[in-house]
Amino acid sequence: MGEHVCVNKNIHDGVTDKVSGTMPDESALYDAAELLKVFGDPTRLRIISALCKSEMCVCDIAKLLGMTQSAISHQLRVLKQARLVTTRRDGKTIFYSLCDEHVQRIFYCALDHVME
Repeated sequence: MGEHVCVNKNIHDGVTDKVSGTMPDESALYDAAELLKVFGDPTRLRIISALCKSEMCVCDIAKLLGMTQSAISHQLRVLKQARLVTTRRDGKTIFYSLCDEHVQRIFYCALDHVME
């Protein structure tokens, strides 16, 4: 795979100036890249997919995905640290749900993109 090289060495200052003024700062780009890494795991995507439909406890998610509660708990911890899921306690049971509609939108946009 070859590199793309500008044959015409003219820089289009108007375009670069316009885009330069709209670029997010480096820390925001870094944070976005870290967030997208969390979405880069199929098990976490399966959990997000389930939570798009209903809040669930670890036991329910483990049964649905055919995995151990320990494995699900680990992935939920990652999702919670990334602020993608939140919890609600009901007695001794902790229920997990998506933090907000952004998480669901990111998930469904990714699915739409790969299914085009």
